[in-house]
Amino acid sequence: MTSSLAGWRGTGAYGVRAQPTQLLELYEFEGCPFCRLVREALTEMDLDVLIRPCPKGGKRFRPEAAERGGKAQFPYLVDPNAGAALYESKDIVRYLAETYGARRLRQTPHGLQSVTSQLAAIPRIGRGVFARPSKAPEQPLELYSFESSPYSRLVRERLCELELPYILRNMGKAQKADMGPPIVRKKFYPEADVRGRNRKRMFEETGRLQVPYLIDPNTDVRMYESRDIIRYLNETYAL
Repeated sequence: MTSSLAGWRGTGAYGVRAQPTQLLELYEFEGCPFCRLVREALTEMDLDVLIRPCPKGGKRFRPEAAERGGKAQFPYLVDPNAGAALYESKDIVRYLAETYGARRLRQTPHGLQSVTSQLAAIPRIGRGVFARPSKAPEQPLELYSFESSPYSRLVRERLCELELPYILRNMGKAQKADMGPPIVRKKFYPEADVRGRNRKRMFEETGRLQVPYLIDPNTDVRMYESRDIIRYLNETYAL
């Protein structure tokens, strides 16, 4: 990864050789530190993915993962572009880098990554782990996010707990001028252009660069602010 510090991994993106034609599929749950390692790599490789949340006690995608892969173990990645399916975060990250990465990942030892990922989960222990009753949407939702965003994590936790499938649109920071909150970027880099595939996509659509940003094609709702998004998810899908 770009750093051995869990707080900085999953922040920046360096791109891919080519985007997959079909969306990658990831069976995972937000509170799993090994799943976090894969999401960090997806952010850094600028890859979008269809998340199928598998919280403990979940009935929607856990059985499906076990049926497709033979066991209920997470993370579990399915790449329909290559007919590949993998368990184990280390193997998944290596596969993504070798298959799609624009350059070689500078990885710290996997054991150290696992430890730092577990440490990063401590402040939110128990969140994004257990399933809550919910209504299933007809179409997956979409979430613009990057792994190290604390506000995006709040939304991903609730999406996971409610077992709501969603397309994770990773928009890691693409340049030095992207670092920090919007007020800092406006003050120190007012003339900076917008870089990054999903950052450009969001800016063209909304005129803003802010995560989390949720799109629900089932209700045509589009919204920012983690608090508002969580309230919306509870009111629309929670039982």
